[in-house]
Amino acid sequence: MGATLQQIAKYLDNKGWTYDLDEADYRIVTGVEADNVENFVIVVQLDEEGKFFKLFAPQVLSDIQNHPYKNAILQTMLCISWETKMLQWEYDPSDGEIRAIIEFPLEDSLLTERQFNRCLAGLVQIVDEVAMPRLQAVMETGQDPGYEEEGERLLLALQEQAPGLLELLERAMEARKRRGTFPSE
Repeated sequence: MGATLQQIAKYLDNKGWTYDLDEADYRIVTGVEADNVENFVIVVQLDEEGKFFKLFAPQVLSDIQNHPYKNAILQTMLCISWETKMLQWEYDPSDGEIRAIIEFPLEDSLLTERQFNRCLAGLVQIVDEVAMPRLQAVMETGQDPGYEEEGERLLLALQEQAPGLLELLERAMEARKRRGTFPSE
């Protein structure tokens, strides 16, 4: 079963997207306007006679092989992969290209329109709204701003898991500070 280019073209037609269908290479090339990616090209590629699905954004970043913060960039990509669903990163050391990709086997399953739309929306949203601002900051400073936000994410997770716990901890810390301070004379 798997998927066909015509099936995916129909999904894109339903969204009103324009695209180029390249049957010889088993792919569809399209794109989207984005806030943080200058030329956001998206490739839908079917391998193994439609039994393996790939959706990727080529050249999200390029020429990083000699970048002074290359290691921090690659580490940040791994962190983003850890923190998000579906999205993976690929790095070509020969030319420094970085691409964002979602891929999975279909084998004997169909690719539904809902699955395709989730992958497409996920790729665009994660790359444009989450990854690129963070990767651009790393390219400029060598520091991942995601680490700075880690404490806030931890506090939000605590609040979700144990409502009221943060307020209780805050009051306890304030009480401890008051006990440790003496009135000035």
